[in-house]
Amino acid sequence: MKQFLLLSTLFLLVSASYAQEKNPLTYDDILKWNRITEKSISNDGNFIVYKAEPWKGDAVLKIIDKHGAELSSVAGGNDAAISHHSTHVAFKIEPEKDLVRDLKLKKTKKDEMPLNKLGICNLKTKALDTVPNLKSFKLPKQWNGFMAYQTQTKILNDTTLQEVKEESKENGFMLNVRNLTSGEVMQFPYVTDYIFAKHKEVIAFVSTGADNELEPGIYYYNLLDADQTAVLTGKGKYKQLTLNKTGSSLAFLADTSQSKKSAYQLYLWNQNEGLNELASTNTKGIEEGWQISEHGQLKIADKTKRVYFGLAPVKPEKDTTKLDEEIPELDVWHWNEPILHTEQLTTKKDDLTKSYLAVYHLDNNKIVQLEQKSDSDIEWINEGNSDYLLAYSNLPYAVQRMWEGYPEHNDFYLVNINTGERKMFKQDIRAYPSASPNGKYIYWYNAMDTTWNTYHINKGIEYKISTADVIQCADEINDIPNPASSYGTGGWLVNDEALLLYDRFDIWKVDPENKTAPVNMTVDGRESKTSYRLIDYDKAYHGLIEEDYKGIDVSKPLYLIGHNEVSREDGFYKTTIKNRKSPKVLLSGQYRLTAPTRAKDANVLVYTKEDFQEFPNLSVTENDFKKSKAVSDVNPQQKDFLWGTKELYTWTSLDGQQLEGLLVKPANFDPNKKYPLIVNFYEKSSQRLYHHQIPEAHRSTIDYHYYASHDYVIFNPDVYYKEGYPGESAFNCVMPGISQLIAEGFIDEKAIAAQGHSWGGYQVAYLATRTNLFAAIESGAPVVNMFSAYGGIRLWTGRNRSFQYEHTQSRIGKSIWESPLRYLENSPLFTADKITTPMLIMHNEDDGAVPFSQGVEFFIALRRLKKEAWLLNYNDADHWPTLVRDKYDFQIRLAQFFDHYLKGEPMPKWMKEGIPAVDKGLDLGY
Repeated sequence: MKQFLLLSTLFLLVSASYAQEKNPLTYDDILKWNRITEKSISNDGNFIVYKAEPWKGDAVLKIIDKHGAELSSVAGGNDAAISHHSTHVAFKIEPEKDLVRDLKLKKTKKDEMPLNKLGICNLKTKALDTVPNLKSFKLPKQWNGFMAYQTQTKILNDTTLQEVKEESKENGFMLNVRNLTSGEVMQFPYVTDYIFAKHKEVIAFVSTGADNELEPGIYYYNLLDADQTAVLTGKGKYKQLTLNKTGSSLAFLADTSQSKKSAYQLYLWNQNEGLNELASTNTKGIEEGWQISEHGQLKIADKTKRVYFGLAPVKPEKDTTKLDEEIPELDVWHWNEPILHTEQLTTKKDDLTKSYLAVYHLDNNKIVQLEQKSDSDIEWINEGNSDYLLAYSNLPYAVQRMWEGYPEHNDFYLVNINTGERKMFKQDIRAYPSASPNGKYIYWYNAMDTTWNTYHINKGIEYKISTADVIQCADEINDIPNPASSYGTGGWLVNDEALLLYDRFDIWKVDPENKTAPVNMTVDGRESKTSYRLIDYDKAYHGLIEEDYKGIDVSKPLYLIGHNEVSREDGFYKTTIKNRKSPKVLLSGQYRLTAPTRAKDANVLVYTKEDFQEFPNLSVTENDFKKSKAVSDVNPQQKDFLWGTKELYTWTSLDGQQLEGLLVKPANFDPNKKYPLIVNFYEKSSQRLYHHQIPEAHRSTIDYHYYASHDYVIFNPDVYYKEGYPGESAFNCVMPGISQLIAEGFIDEKAIAAQGHSWGGYQVAYLATRTNLFAAIESGAPVVNMFSAYGGIRLWTGRNRSFQYEHTQSRIGKSIWESPLRYLENSPLFTADKITTPMLIMHNEDDGAVPFSQGVEFFIALRRLKKEAWLLNYNDADHWPTLVRDKYDFQIRLAQFFDHYLKGEPMPKWMKEGIPAVDKGLDLGY
C-alpha cells in the first residue's frame, strides 16, 4: 500500500512538473504558427521545395534533398517552380513584411516601395542568385535550359537626362531570357506579354518598342539557334499570344488601326508560310454586328488545321449628346427574364467581356461560329481535334433555378465543328455532361434516377451504365430535400475502354457500352466500411504541365487512399486493373493521410500524416511506404505548449438514433475536475477524428487547441436532420449529448457555451430559444427569420435564397406558401422572448452569403426584449473576417466573452460599456 501511495505521489509530481513546463497558447503564439502552403518535388525525385508560412509574418521557402538535408532557406520566398531536368528552382522573394510596414508608417510613396526579387537556386552547386525589381517570371515545364523574367528599371530623377519612356503595365517591362547553364541573359525592352512553347525551346513576346533598339510588335525567338524573327511590327494593340505545342505556329490578335474603337484581326504565323491574316470584322462567316473579341482565348489545334478564337457582339455606343447627369440611374427587373436581375448585376463585368467560340478552318479558309448566347457552357472534345464540341444550356429552365436545388435542368448539344450544326441529344435532364479523354463518349450522372450514362458520339447511342441495384452511386446519407449527389468517378482507362465509378466504399470498372457487367475492383470496401479512392499520379502531373490526360494505364499498378468510416483510420493501398482482389495495404493507422505527390521520373513520393497531436509535416518514401522519413518540422515550438486530446464520443438522440461526435479534452485531463464546456458544430464532423486542425485565429469558429490549452472541453456533435425541422433536429441530437457529458461528472453544468457560424450560427441561435442550459452563446451570421431570408439575395452570386430553404441546407422542403408554419417554427426570431442566454452575434455588413439584415433583426429583437447581446460588424469583411487583424480581434473578443461567462473573468470594457462610434479605431475596448 505504501509503495502504491509513493508511486501515486510521484506520478502527481511528474504531472505537475509537466504542466509547469508547458504553457497555454495565446493568439500571439498562434499567429506565429506555420502551415505548409506550397510543396513540389523535382522530376528526378531528388529535391523537394516547400513553403512554411505563418498566419502573420514572413514565409520561408525551404529547398531540401529527398533525405531532408537543406540546400537553401529563403525568407519571403514563394511561387516556386522546379526546372524540367531538376537542375534549378526559381521563385519570387517578397520584401520583409516588417520593412514594408515601417515604410508605410513613414508614408513612403508607392513607387519608392521595395519590389519583389527573383531567386534562382542551382540544385547541383547550391548557389543562390537573386535579381532585383521582379515583375514576373516563367519557367518551361517540359524542357530545360532557359527561363524568362520581367524586371522593372528604377529610373533616377536626373533632370539632365533625356526623357525616358516609362515602364508600366501598358508600356511593358524589361524581358530577360536567361540561359540557366551559362548564366547569359538576353534582354528585350518594354515587353507586355511573353509565352514559351510547351514542347520546344521557343519564346514569343510583344513589345511596345524602344527607339532605335526594337520596333513595336510581335517577336518569335528560337532559343537554341538564337534566331529572332519579327512576326509583325508597328504600333498597335496585340492580344492573346498563342503558340502551338511544338512552337512552329503562332496565333495572335492585332489592331494596328490607331483608332479609339478597337477592331482586331486574327493572325497566324508559322515557320514555313510566314504571316497570314485569317480574319477581320468583315470576313465572311462573322455575323453582322459581331466582331473578333480581344477577350476570347486562342487555341491552335495540334492534329487538325484549326485555329479557335472568340467572337462577341459589337457593344452599343454611349450617347455622347447627353450628360451623365441627364441619364437615369436605375435597374429594371422583369418577372420573366431568364436570369434574375441581381445575378445579371453580379456577372455584369464578366458579361461585358464575354466571347463566344468560333473556329477558322485552315484547309478551306472558312469561319464557323460554334458557341451561342444560349449556351451555359462548352467543353472541348479531344483537345479540339474532334469533329464536335460539347455544349449545354440551362436557359430554357433558368427561371426555376431560383427555387430549385442542384443539379440544374439542362439540354445537351453536340456542335459540328465543320458546319456549326447543333444536335440536341438530351433534353431537360438534371445533369452536367463531360467528354471522355479520347473523345468517344459524353457521360453524365442523372440525379433523378441515380444512374451514370454515356452517349457514343459517332454511333449516336445512349447507354445506362449503372443501376442502383448493382452500384449505389448516390450519396447514401443524403439528408437534404434534393436529389442525392453522386460519389463521383475515378477516371477513364486509356482509349476510353472503361470508366471507374465510385460508390460509398468501392471502385467499380464499368463498360461504357454495357458489353460486360460492372466489376467491383476493390472487393471489400463495403464489407470493411473502407472508402477507397484512386490516387492518379499521371493525371496530377498532366494537370501540372497543363496537358490533356488520356486515361489510366492498365499496365501500371493503381494506388489508392482509403478511409475507414468506423475506425476513422486512413491508409494507402495498391491494386491492379487486371486482377480483381482486395487492395494490398501499404500504410495504415490511426491518423489522417493526404494524397501523395510523386516525382515524374522516379518512384519517390511526398505525403503528410497527421492526428490531433501530430502536425502534417512532409514525409518522403521510395519503396511503396516500406520506409518513410520526415523531412520537415515547421512547428518545433509545439512541444512548449499544453496540448489536448481528441476522441470519438457516442450517445443516443432524443428520437433513439445512435450518434457520434468529437470530444476534445484539455492536457492533463482529470476526470475528477469540473471543466467548462464549449459546444461547437456545423453538420457532421466525427469522421475528422484524426484531423490535426492547425492552430489558427479562425475567421468564424473557436480554435480547439487554444481552448484545450486553457482547460476547456470541446464537444462537436454530429447532427442528422429531419426534413422540415432543422432546428428541432439539432436540438434532438445535441442536447442529449450534452446531458450525457454532464452525467459523466467532469463538466460544470453552469459553465456551458455554444458557438457556431452561418448554418451553425442558426442552430445555436435556435437552441437559445429552447433551453436555458447555456451560460453564453456566440452566433455568427445566423439566419433567424426564414421568412425574410427566403426572399433575400446572396450577394456573392446575386441568386435568390429560396432554393436553399426548399431544397438544400436549410431543409424546409416547401415554399413559404406551402408550409408557412415550418418557416415560423424554425425561425429563432419569433421565439426570441424565451432567450435567457447572453448572446454575442458576429455579422458583417458586406456578407455575401447571409443578409446582414438577419444579424440586425436578431440584435434589435434582443435589444427590444432587454436581453444581453452584442453585435460585431467587421467593416472590411464578408461572410466572415478574412484579414488577419480582424480574425485576431474576433478571437480575442470571443475568448473574453466565454472566459467571462464560463470562468468568471472580469467583463472587458467593450462588453461592459461598448465602444462609441466616435472612439472607433481609437479604443479597442479590450
